[in-house]
Amino acid sequence: MRLAVVVLAVALTACSAAAPEGAVTSPAPTSPAASAPPGTTPEGETPEEETAERVTPGKLRFTKIAELDRPVAFAVRKDDRRLYVAEQSGKLRTSTGDTVVDLSDEVSGGNEQGLLGVAFHPTGSWLYLDWTDTAGTTHVTEWAYDGKKATARRDVLTQRQPYANHNGGQLAFGPDGYLYIALGDGGSGGDPQGNGQDLGTLLGKILRIDPRGKPYKIPEDNPFAGKEGARREIWAYGLRNPWRFGFDRETGDLWIGDVGQNQWEEVDFQPAGSEGGENYGWNVREGKERFGEGKAAEPVDPVIVYPLNDGGTCSVISGYVYRGAKIGWLRGQFLYGDFCAGWIKAAPVEELDQGAEVGRVEQLSSFGEGPDGELYALSLAGPLYRIDPA
Repeated sequence: MRLAVVVLAVALTACSAAAPEGAVTSPAPTSPAASAPPGTTPEGETPEEETAERVTPGKLRFTKIAELDRPVAFAVRKDDRRLYVAEQSGKLRTSTGDTVVDLSDEVSGGNEQGLLGVAFHPTGSWLYLDWTDTAGTTHVTEWAYDGKKATARRDVLTQRQPYANHNGGQLAFGPDGYLYIALGDGGSGGDPQGNGQDLGTLLGKILRIDPRGKPYKIPEDNPFAGKEGARREIWAYGLRNPWRFGFDRETGDLWIGDVGQNQWEEVDFQPAGSEGGENYGWNVREGKERFGEGKAAEPVDPVIVYPLNDGGTCSVISGYVYRGAKIGWLRGQFLYGDFCAGWIKAAPVEELDQGAEVGRVEQLSSFGEGPDGELYALSLAGPLYRIDPA
């Protein structure tokens, strides 16, 4: 494992190289509980307090609004102004300091395991978490949630993992109201089981389901719903470790950050209106280059590629197209970053090769999007930052 950070080191990190010079290798803080930042209102609003760095015009400001234990995923709920953050160690917490669900005694503690994803049903009435148990099995679990208490727990989907790494973990409801689930290729290095290209397994895929079934329903228009030998839950395939993905709230386009193996980090793209079934090439390809044996059927090229170990890079963190109101120059630009290098770049969606660095966050683990389209950045070291104009 390229990073020695024992507490994640990440579904984020590719598996075969040594830690890049300058990479963070010390454990993240493990405070027993996060507290609400001073001045937080009952509605969860927070004032500006401290920033991740001094900024200059043309940069973004990262205002620290909370300190948590290894925050890795972020969600918002309909008609609820609080922010919900998943801590890898097992707790789902709010920006007002409440613990909604505590899986600390149930999650596995491996580098790339734990509580990894969170999403709310569009109605706000159900909560979903993606996590790995002490045996390493992935669970997507549902709770009924009234804004105060999570009850009626049930597993929606489980997936055994052959290795401890490449668990994916992202959950999100798409514009169509279905739940999208990211699963990595099952781990080890190089996808030894060939799961990325195997339509008979859920590993190495993004899934699309209706979780309000028993245990869930599969949409009839899923691309492989009628294909013999293929899992009907699959929406897209050929992915190594799609750690984070997100939908453009204005267009419905899907942006997928797929963590690389030896040479390339990549961001993949699925346009709104797609009928699904895209093959992003792994493990026959890494980035746009040949990697393994065999043939990938009609592989889709990534829209952003950058080299691994270039200036300390190691793991792409996909974000969102900015659709907020308070940073005018950023509108219509896609934000993404790198876990080890710490840089965050913004790229116009029509000129993705023109991405420019707009700030830095140490151990960037994820981005979040608020109900108003404003963006947040999470650091595995503990801070939750609101992204503000400089």
